[in-house]
Amino acid sequence: MSCSGNSNDDRNCRFLLDIGVNRQIDLNLFPFTELLFPGNSVYVPNEGNGGIIIATTTGKEFYAWDAADPNREQSSCSILVPDGLFATSSCEDANQYELVNGTAVGDNDLRCALKNYRVQQTGNILLIFN
Repeated sequence: MSCSGNSNDDRNCRFLLDIGVNRQIDLNLFPFTELLFPGNSVYVPNEGNGGIIIATTTGKEFYAWDAADPNREQSSCSILVPDGLFATSSCEDANQYELVNGTAVGDNDLRCALKNYRVQQTGNILLIFN
């Protein structure tokens, strides 16, 4: 189980809405079986602002983030694409974030961290919620 705070109190961090999320993920079903292996991530559409990205460092510890780039107005290119423990937007600026701590990679001008969701694990079922 993992959960971390997100200090998006900055006035520039107002692109994401507080949308209720309550989703169960069965790790026995494809494509979620990828989360049983360290360093993988999976995109879940139709949740939160831009979908959810679930990532794991160990195959037993999970992180869940809103897939919408918190430093951009929402558009088709601001949905982050996961690749291992990183996620990148397809916009021209290609903002990139770490999926372990939710912070931007490399660009100090990106002040907003990813929007975090709580993860509770019971057996092979993950409950993602806020």
